[in-house]
Amino acid sequence: MRLAISSITTSQDRQKQLDTYLNALVYSHEYNNIRDCMSSRTRIGGRMFFQTAGIEVALWIPPLVAFVISFFTSMGGVSGAFLLLPFQMSFLGYTAPSVSATNQLFNIVAIPSGVYRYWKEGRMVWPLTWVVVAGTLPGVLIGAFVRISYLPNPKNFKVFAAAVLFYIGVKMIRDLVKKKSANTGKANSENRFQEMVRQQHSKNMQQEPANDDFSTVKVTHFNLKRLGYTFYGESFDVSFWGIFALSLLVGIVGGIYGIGGGSIIAPFFVTFFGLPVYTVAGAALMGTFVTSIAGVTFYQIIAPFYPNISVAPDWFLGILFGIGGMVGMYLGARCQKFVPAKTIKWMLAAIIIFTATKYLSESLGY
Repeated sequence: MRLAISSITTSQDRQKQLDTYLNALVYSHEYNNIRDCMSSRTRIGGRMFFQTAGIEVALWIPPLVAFVISFFTSMGGVSGAFLLLPFQMSFLGYTAPSVSATNQLFNIVAIPSGVYRYWKEGRMVWPLTWVVVAGTLPGVLIGAFVRISYLPNPKNFKVFAAAVLFYIGVKMIRDLVKKKSANTGKANSENRFQEMVRQQHSKNMQQEPANDDFSTVKVTHFNLKRLGYTFYGESFDVSFWGIFALSLLVGIVGGIYGIGGGSIIAPFFVTFFGLPVYTVAGAALMGTFVTSIAGVTFYQIIAPFYPNISVAPDWFLGILFGIGGMVGMYLGARCQKFVPAKTIKWMLAAIIIFTATKYLSESLGY
């Protein structure tokens, strides 16, 4: 009897030891898989594989590219997302619909620094900002749905983006080469602002007391019909519903393009409404920031309904771009007052036309 019990006990102990050994093998195998997976994400030279985007790139490239782009584009009230998009699609090979959401995530991280700088210098036209937000916000949501449902093919998307950018760029160039006309007031106020900046800079160089207050925007009226403000002695008056309607259309385009909508409103305000570029940059960036929050939220919510399509943003990649953009936008907003308005507009027109040409050539197979 005792021998039988001892045999059973020994057998049970051996089974437990065998189970423990097998479990150890399984866990060891899983650990090795996890280790191999982690090591495959970060490789020699800091390269990382971004699973959502389906690309592999060095960690320092996204923030560096975003910094350079945002430094220049933020001077014109553009976040730089419209140039990051072709960089991601053409150079990194990120062509899934989620690239739009990743672009908007970049806006959320990067834009606050630029808005803060424009606010600190007193060049935020807040009523204009809220009208832009009210118009672009629903437009971005509509555009996001159109992007996923009707433009998932990168080729069709590039044709659409090229058409929009060509229109904006050609309109800006045409206005720049025109002689002074109805926008004389805008040019005068921008010139006076530049002259004041030069005087302040001269005083700083001579170590004289200088007033660094650039608060030159004063709102004169704001209602459901008109919006008006002054900038260095010149008055500007625009239609409330005109701005709202334009913002709605631009929001739809921006939602499809993945740039938040507000980021392409600045060229429209400068070319169609004749507003000074020094006063619309902050409002355009703020509009982009708010609508980008809505855009990312929308993409994240609808992602489960499109299991076969990459819809939600690549969070880590978007944050990396955003860190570089944050520094670039702050410095760009700080340096904007030292750059002539016409130079900023030519710069915007050049990069828009270049991007549109590249998109069109790629869609045609060149």
